[in-house]
Amino acid sequence: MRKKILFLAGMMACCTLAGAQEISKTWVADKGNGTYQNPVLHADYSDPDICVVGEDFYMTASSFNCIPGIPILHSNDLVNWSLVNYALPVQEPKEFFDKAQHGKGVWAPSIRFHKGEFYTYWGDPDYGIYMIKTKDPKGKWSKPVLVKAGKGMIDATPLWDEDGKVYLIHAYAGSRSGVNSILVISELNTEGTEVISDPVMVFDGNDGKNHTVEGPKLYKRNGYYYIFAPAGGVATGWQLVLRSKNIYGPYESKIVMAQGKTNINGPHQGGWVDTHTGESWFVHFQDKGAYGRVIHLNPMTWVNDWPVIGVDKDKDGCGEPVTTYKKPNVGKTYPVATPPESDEFITRHLGLQWQWHANKQDTYGFTTDLGYIRLYAGSLSKEFVNFWEVPNLLMQKFPAEEFTATTKLTFTAKQDGEQAGLIVMGWDYSYLSIRKAGDKFILQQAVCKDAEQQNPEQVKELARIPVEYLKMPGVADNEWKTVYLQVKVRKGAVCSFAYSPDGKKYTTVGDAFTARQGKWIGAKVGVFCVTPNEGNRGWADVDWFRVNKK
Repeated sequence: MRKKILFLAGMMACCTLAGAQEISKTWVADKGNGTYQNPVLHADYSDPDICVVGEDFYMTASSFNCIPGIPILHSNDLVNWSLVNYALPVQEPKEFFDKAQHGKGVWAPSIRFHKGEFYTYWGDPDYGIYMIKTKDPKGKWSKPVLVKAGKGMIDATPLWDEDGKVYLIHAYAGSRSGVNSILVISELNTEGTEVISDPVMVFDGNDGKNHTVEGPKLYKRNGYYYIFAPAGGVATGWQLVLRSKNIYGPYESKIVMAQGKTNINGPHQGGWVDTHTGESWFVHFQDKGAYGRVIHLNPMTWVNDWPVIGVDKDKDGCGEPVTTYKKPNVGKTYPVATPPESDEFITRHLGLQWQWHANKQDTYGFTTDLGYIRLYAGSLSKEFVNFWEVPNLLMQKFPAEEFTATTKLTFTAKQDGEQAGLIVMGWDYSYLSIRKAGDKFILQQAVCKDAEQQNPEQVKELARIPVEYLKMPGVADNEWKTVYLQVKVRKGAVCSFAYSPDGKKYTTVGDAFTARQGKWIGAKVGVFCVTPNEGNRGWADVDWFRVNKK
């Protein structure tokens, strides 16, 4: 513990000498000269939406099955973002989401501010449209209210009109409803807690031009109702905007941003916001495969009551996304901020970068005042094939195109087959772990391809590690070992693992592995502890998890 305190003091000194930035930041959008680079968040905050209250911008994003869910990010300048909260600590129905339900759960939430309260709506494709609210986005949010039950309803956004009526727009998931590319509007009650009218179709993208229309955001400006909706598919789509003087249409349509001649594929799906200085901006995603859907910021202008997003070089009313651009004019200069990455586990609260693959159970792990988090070995099912089923994976998003993640953990085993390690998880996954086998620990690498298809892991034993013993009268000895595990991620999401017995010299071990995205999410990196057995379980004490550029 003393060494950790000294390390932290050294980190603080380094930060002071560097001026403002922590040494662990792997991607910084603010270039420090009045400009920024895209993406402003090189991490998987997919399907973003945004609102502004005074000088504060708040953004949320899809979280699917990962818990805590519905991240809340804060910024004062739209470039420097901090992760400040999660609005959904437990996903309902609880029993269903206590298991790893890949790709299910929270799809494309919206965030709005109305009469002193923040509202978030989202569609769960299997259960319906939910709403939560709060007066403090950094505090506790209300429990979810099922606004409308049913299958296939996704990507919900409200609008409070001047006449007191409240509307809700949403799309449909073809995988659940049998129809897609359709946008509908219904009326909500005054409280926004219940749909009180039948849906009215306002746009059908099955026109041969705008397939896969989804993710609608509903606004009103200068007497026009606007629907901002992505079309064309996640990886290759474009941004469509519809407008009408009547909430139910008919709507005119116009493509207002597309890839054009840039290398930014599929720039679309996000939210529009204005600064208090009168500028308009649009946040959206770009699909980058294993890295997930990263967040871009683009300027937005208005021409003849049509928005133009990005830079319209040929003046055709359709913009192209920018790579670098001048920062928004918000009247002030704010310090560099990024979501957290490294964690020393020195507080009673788990760092906001961490999510589980399902609702957290207390026995997955406990924070402590002792400088580590203790992860108890989760029992694998009797039908275990691969880690696709495992809910107690403690993971975070890839934070940059290139980074190194290193962890120090002490593994204490009770039974053969128990293991703890460092994992890169997605549809394909790989991990480096130590596993108890008799009176030895085995250092091993596992690789699994197409995990969702129930393909088995391929495991390679790399080394045998002597164990240490804690004698306990009347019960089985504790067999334990402290190890340092590392993964380097390079361009193309190519991962190489390394091992060290002392944290000083690392030896590359195993085979290179190319990470792959998960089901609607990017690849994630983190730690785990599992056992194939019932009964007395071992544990892993994770002393720290450090992420840097090296």
